[in-house]
Amino acid sequence: MLTGKRFQPKSAALAGTLSLAVLSWLLPIVPAASAQPDTLQTQQEVFKKVGIDQRLDQQIPLDLLFRDEAGAEVRLGDLFNGRPVLITPVYYSCPMLCNLILNGLVKALKILKFTPGQDFDIITFSINPEEKPDLAREKKQNYLAEYKRPKAAPGWHFLTGDQASITKLTEAVGFRYAYDPSIKEYAHAAGVIVATPQGKLSHYFYGIEYSPKDIRLALVDAAQGKIGGVIDQFLLLCYHYDPLTGKYGFAVIGFLRLFCALTVAALAAFIIRSLLSERKKMKAGV
Repeated sequence: MLTGKRFQPKSAALAGTLSLAVLSWLLPIVPAASAQPDTLQTQQEVFKKVGIDQRLDQQIPLDLLFRDEAGAEVRLGDLFNGRPVLITPVYYSCPMLCNLILNGLVKALKILKFTPGQDFDIITFSINPEEKPDLAREKKQNYLAEYKRPKAAPGWHFLTGDQASITKLTEAVGFRYAYDPSIKEYAHAAGVIVATPQGKLSHYFYGIEYSPKDIRLALVDAAQGKIGGVIDQFLLLCYHYDPLTGKYGFAVIGFLRLFCALTVAALAAFIIRSLLSERKKMKAGV
């Protein structure tokens, strides 16, 4: 299910910094020339609270209640249907960053043959408890239109919820955010999280651009090989997920092990074939 080393706290802090690098230029900041000292201090305090802490192999609380885009109350666990799940914490009235996150995700998903509702699912939830299902429904319509896969509708859920459910879910996945009263917006990092069909966290991807290859391998990995084909399984042997960067890189040791195994198998086949051939010759001579 999980590949690579367990992510340590120091590395998690560094990984969160990668998201903050994106956040720092996307979050609307009051110009220094016109900002009051107390406003700048407030924003600095807000930034200290923002980041993503990886919770690899931790269980998501599946008993949490939200409302879907139709306004129906849903239990989080009911949205896990034996498939891996992509989780995107956003808020629907976000002026910029959240749109870029979802745009980047759709761009990557368009390249994949996997389809939400068939091979995996997506849970997009708002961190703003004031947002309601009508806004979630509008966002879903917009992104499904951009995605251009009608069959994805049942598998992509846009949720809203109360503060208690939002807090428990964001804490569970390690998503730290804060409300900035000086600009009346939420400060948060950028990323997509992958969970197993059982609701355990398995991969984190940072920023607003996502590699289709990395997303595909993460879904195959999280599904424990139940989706994808032989080529995907081969790639998982040759590539290694690095929690620090949230990317898959070429794994030399894994490749060497595979190469050695193939070499041994080829040598064994050669020996068996030679022995059989020799036996045939001996029988023919008799």
